[in-house]
Amino acid sequence: MTEPRRSPRSRIGSLLVDPAPLRHDRDYRLLWAGQAISVAGRMITSVVLPYQVYVLTHDVLAVGVLSLVQLVPILAFSLGGGAVADAVDRRRLLLATQAALALVTLGLAAVSLLPATPLWTVYALAFVAAGLGSVDQPARASAIPRLVPPHRLQSAIALNQLVFNAGAVVGPAIGGIVVATVGIAAAYTIDAITYGAAITTLLLMAPIPPSPGAVRPSVKAIAEGLRFAWRERPVLATFVVDLMAMVFGSPRSLFPAMALDVFGVGPAGVGLLSSATALGALVAALFAGWTTRVRHQGRAVLAAVTVWGLGIAGFGLFTFSFPLALLCLAIASGADVISAVLRSFIVQTLTPDGLRGRVSSIHVLVVTGGPRVGDAEAAAVAAITSPATSVVAGGVLTVLGAAILALAMPEFRRLQVAATPDVGADETERADEAATA
Repeated sequence: MTEPRRSPRSRIGSLLVDPAPLRHDRDYRLLWAGQAISVAGRMITSVVLPYQVYVLTHDVLAVGVLSLVQLVPILAFSLGGGAVADAVDRRRLLLATQAALALVTLGLAAVSLLPATPLWTVYALAFVAAGLGSVDQPARASAIPRLVPPHRLQSAIALNQLVFNAGAVVGPAIGGIVVATVGIAAAYTIDAITYGAAITTLLLMAPIPPSPGAVRPSVKAIAEGLRFAWRERPVLATFVVDLMAMVFGSPRSLFPAMALDVFGVGPAGVGLLSSATALGALVAALFAGWTTRVRHQGRAVLAAVTVWGLGIAGFGLFTFSFPLALLCLAIASGADVISAVLRSFIVQTLTPDGLRGRVSSIHVLVVTGGPRVGDAEAAAVAAITSPATSVVAGGVLTVLGAAILALAMPEFRRLQVAATPDVGADETERADEAATA
């Protein structure tokens, strides 16, 4: 007896990201809903900040200084933020960081109403916001495995990628319209209001207390997290492969030069390059349901990073066709999202809950620092050769790096991670099932 063939509709449905965590896990649903609103606001500010600095100074270098101002607190505070996330109630910590971020954003709105906004105040507030974010992100990432059972963790991570990339598409568009019609202060005010949604949903959630035996934040506690990441080879490999892909393959700093000087598509082309990246990421996150059926996660990560590198190389090679170049960027960005979902699942599953905040903080350092180093590397190579050559070389080096990592760390290539029991998540699932019975 043969099994009935699945309809095309059901096959497509199996590819879509699984919304089960939103249906079954109340506290995850609340956290996700609040983030869905607030992330769009944060993306508005991420566009408005560099725009405001450029309007105030008419100096591209000043915008570059803004990136450094935001990077310094991330490098300085992320590891400490992870140690704090492991030692306190993560829900309470998120409430504090979200409230503080809302106040900082209101501060940006207030100084923007001044007749002559002092540049140093914008830098100072951006510094504080980045520092708060370096505490908020590890707490948020390490909270998710406590809110969903292990078999729904990968779907929850994919849903987070979906909402983040949707915000990356919608937020900048809203920000541009608001700045053009109402002004910079109004854009910041909208962002501050969206934090209200995140705070409200956090207030409705149950506490997320630290694990038994949690240690106080200290240099020793930070070192313990670093030692774990170093000893746990698959976790280390996820950080290495992402850092390699971003340092060699990130082409963002070359978008203006590629659009204006290589493709000749003008300022609008710069926006299209960014839009193609965001759209590719959003589509990949939407159709990430199949990743829950991947059994060889390490091999899949290496494959996704290879596709990223090939896509970036194609972007630099197809200088004769702007649409083809946009397609390559979209494919590369989509592969990066798949890699991110699988890497996060590996890290969160293999890391004990008592260390998740500290290990997540290392992840924050990698994903924020890597692209910035990559931007500088790409610009330096482009200055010596050409923008297109820099892009192609970065893509090729990424592919070679993935191959070398596969040979140097065969245990990562053979890695198969199964969902492991998590007491806190299992208790949450039983409580939800009892409530709906």
